[in-house]
Amino acid sequence: MLLRFNRGSPRRAVVVAVTLICAGALLMRFLCYTRDDEDEPLPMVVHDRKMVASDGTTYTYNRMMPLIFIGGVPRSGTTLMRAMLDAHPDVRCGQETRVIPRLLQMRYHWLKSEKESVRLDQAGITKPVLDSAIAAFILEIIAKHGDPAPRLCNKDPLTIKMGTYVMDLFPNAKFVFMVRDGRATVHSIISRKVTITGFDLTSYRQCMMKWNTAVESMNDQCRELGKDKCLRVPYEQLVLHPRIWMDKVLKFLNISWDDAVLHHQDFINNGIELSKVERSSDQVIKPVNLEALSKWVGHIPDDVIKDMAEIAPMLSVLGYDPYANPPDYGKPDAVVANNTRYIQREKEVWDKKAKEMFNVRWDNSDADAGLDREPSDTTNIT
Repeated sequence: MLLRFNRGSPRRAVVVAVTLICAGALLMRFLCYTRDDEDEPLPMVVHDRKMVASDGTTYTYNRMMPLIFIGGVPRSGTTLMRAMLDAHPDVRCGQETRVIPRLLQMRYHWLKSEKESVRLDQAGITKPVLDSAIAAFILEIIAKHGDPAPRLCNKDPLTIKMGTYVMDLFPNAKFVFMVRDGRATVHSIISRKVTITGFDLTSYRQCMMKWNTAVESMNDQCRELGKDKCLRVPYEQLVLHPRIWMDKVLKFLNISWDDAVLHHQDFINNGIELSKVERSSDQVIKPVNLEALSKWVGHIPDDVIKDMAEIAPMLSVLGYDPYANPPDYGKPDAVVANNTRYIQREKEVWDKKAKEMFNVRWDNSDADAGLDREPSDTTNIT
């Protein structure tokens, strides 16, 4: 509204302006906070922010946008899913931020501590204030750490452990929950030295138990979110039948089909940026293939294999046979089988390409300082 001040009535103009400012402030307070006499919070204020792409297109982002979150235990196919989605012209995921799950975990610990909760409340940091600040931070990180796009996506695997809270912050968001045979996941974690707090990389038994706890928590969150908000995608079936499963994923996300999602390798460093310090980057430069499906077979100690059903009951819950060694995941599509033969035939070429693209040492040299660790997986967040 345009205010026109009367030069002959400056006092009246000031009074009107002050009144409008005060009314606006009261309205904002009414919208942003919970009334003392009601249990339910009032509607959130949605502030639009804008980003301009290199082609001049302006994109608007806010808390009500349909964000995409990819979650799962690390080494469960989350990087492959993000690369396939990133190949879609309407989607941008980008590399792991690492800060988002850490922030969510900090918030969990703040509110879990009664003493800390009282301190925050006494400081005026109420739950609505904290939630608004956390949502703004997360949204800014997701929107600004890569190029703008019609649909924004985040792949920080452990974020799904706080899935229901994330949905409070972003009501129209959806989760793609990647699951994988825990034996393959743990073998990959150990063999590639993926340091996750709480995982003992010298013990398959302990790591399987940790995997079981983590994936159970994530599965509970996915189930609580419901099938309209969380889609569980088995890594093995995505690899065996990429067209079928990517069609399911895109329909779940209300995104139109595009064949580019089946050719993510063609967009590496040409629309899909990979991090040199993410352990899966050297694998997703290849087309979808079968190489990683059964690498774990023959590496897990016999005593752990024998006790597998008791150590990791979530295997059965997720549809894996704990006694099958090796397992039968199914017959691959012809294109996947052809991709696998091509990669095996040109192994030296692919190894050289990976070395040139990711000329970094992945070891545990900084693990003690926590610099190379995934966010803590020791807290059973619900």
